Amino acid sequence: MSLLDAIRGPRDLRELSGAELATLAGEVRSFLIRNVSRTGGHLGPNLGVVELTIALHRVFDSPHDPIIFDTGHISYVHKILTGRQGAFPTLRQADGLSGYPCRAESGHDWVENSHATTSLSWAEGLAHAFQLRGEDRTVVAVIGDGALTGGMAWEAMNNIAVQAGLKLVIVVNDNGRSYTPTVGGIATHLSSLRTDRRYEETLKVIKQRVRSAPVVGGPLYDLMHGFKTGVKDILAPQGLFSDLGLKYVGPIDGHDIWMLERAFESARNYGGPVIIHAMTIKGKGFRAAEEDEADRFHAVGTIDEETGEPLTANPKRTWTDAFRDEIVAIARDNPSVVGITAAMLHPTGLDAFARAYPDRVFDVGIAEQHAVTSAAGLSLGGLHPVVALYSTFLNRAFDQLLMDVALHRQGVTFVLDRAGITGPDGASHHGVWDTSLLTIVPGVHLAAPRDEPRLVEALRAAVAIEDAPSVIRYSKEALPPVLEAVERRGAVDILTRTADPQVLVVAHGAFAALGVEVGRRMGAQGIPATVVDPVWALPVSRDLVDLCRDHRLVLTLEDAGVSGGLGARLAQEVADAGVWTPVRNLGVPQAFHAQGTRAEVLERIGLTAQALARTAVELAVSCDGTVRGEVEGVSPTAAE
Repeated sequence: MSLLDAIRGPRDLRELSGAELATLAGEVRSFLIRNVSRTGGHLGPNLGVVELTIALHRVFDSPHDPIIFDTGHISYVHKILTGRQGAFPTLRQADGLSGYPCRAESGHDWVENSHATTSLSWAEGLAHAFQLRGEDRTVVAVIGDGALTGGMAWEAMNNIAVQAGLKLVIVVNDNGRSYTPTVGGIATHLSSLRTDRRYEETLKVIKQRVRSAPVVGGPLYDLMHGFKTGVKDILAPQGLFSDLGLKYVGPIDGHDIWMLERAFESARNYGGPVIIHAMTIKGKGFRAAEEDEADRFHAVGTIDEETGEPLTANPKRTWTDAFRDEIVAIARDNPSVVGITAAMLHPTGLDAFARAYPDRVFDVGIAEQHAVTSAAGLSLGGLHPVVALYSTFLNRAFDQLLMDVALHRQGVTFVLDRAGITGPDGASHHGVWDTSLLTIVPGVHLAAPRDEPRLVEALRAAVAIEDAPSVIRYSKEALPPVLEAVERRGAVDILTRTADPQVLVVAHGAFAALGVEVGRRMGAQGIPATVVDPVWALPVSRDLVDLCRDHRLVLTLEDAGVSGGLGARLAQEVADAGVWTPVRNLGVPQAFHAQGTRAEVLERIGLTAQALARTAVELAVSCDGTVRGEVEGVSPTAAE
């Protein structure tokens, strides 16, 4: 029986010897590699925090002392040590173990955080609540150097610094990376401590002296802090954290359990906010990850657990691939086009642009708000920025989009990857919120292309818009087959057309082919339908409104939130034009949808061809009793 098999909770760690802890760390890494290689997930980040998480659970009394991870994808080791080993074969699968902290899974999970830079605000608020309630509890926040590029973290730090009695320990997990190497001034500061040879020499002395120091209370803290002050004076005179008034320990070896424990014990007993700076190696213990300079196996699909090679070939061209190629072509033709991303250079496809024109692409770190307002400034200065983000992360910069870009009528293009239902990362990563936000932005242009030729057209058109924001959204999936229109009517593409159509199906983006199938099934039920792609969903074109006038019922399909979405905006425009054709919207119900494959989630919420066709027929019958067709008993769960 392995040591790991005997760990059912954090208390089981307390009696292990130093040698046993080293063995346990190795077993945890083997467990991670074996399981995550089969399910996919965030492998590299978790391999880097094995010793750190073990030490946290030996020193702090979770869940009495909350441990908050920023972001939650580094919580796999925490899950293993809190009794969830047996669920790892279901990691990130429908009804299985979440890839992030999950309060429904365990009382050890306090915050279900999966957007970066939030942990310090959570921790400050929670620690302040305990303080006001007179509860003797310490809150721990584990935050990466990548997350420290986000402004929200520093807003929290500014407030934490003035609360001297707050029992809060901030652990900086410094691996020099988010997806790829961390960028910006914060990263440069931390890097100077990591790489200066004088620090390496001093670290040896610190380790020798600390190992002989008292292990609890002030003496150890004073010793370590004193050493840090000396190192800081030599290597980092500005004292980034100390100058804020925060007590600082480090940098220390994030893979030395003994040293981590001594630092954690001292910080716990200090009685106020303390920052512990731990240097770790992303992907540690897995050779393929350690040698991969691109992202250290940040997130993987199913892979060979020995070599790290993917087990499922993905030869299909993706939307990201199409954007990657076209933005380089656009940049070559138009020197005013520049690119911006927030620590997502490779995942969003801006990497090829950066290689071709390195001076014209800016990775601002995990700082979406800054990215958007910086883009407004670039536009004001005569350039055309293309901001590439995941759809879910645009939420974080809505005010900047509204007040800095749209209000100032700046020509900025937003390219939203991973739009719609995305799958295994769960509720926080489904890109279903952007359209509901964008429909209230005055002047915004939004396209959801149905295939690659339409993506190319939309990108070319977007970078020519100089007096308003433009948005292009698409899925993470493989590109669908090209779907040609049978007719272009004004600004609208007619995808299918029948004699004497009764129903107009307006199918947006990824749901265009689905709309064609729904129309075919409606026709088989005796309800002729026209299926259209509006090409540009916003602003709503007069041509689309006129088409609505020519039909008895309009159904909209969208891979996004149905409340306040593109269909709802069309319904408003139709009513404002004095057109009395009823508009019914079908899309993603406004809820937090659990993880699963995209197909599983879509089936769960009734967004399949069969379910939508039945719903469409039922709606058609309810609007006009003369419409032919028998309806099987299916409730329109996806309709608003």
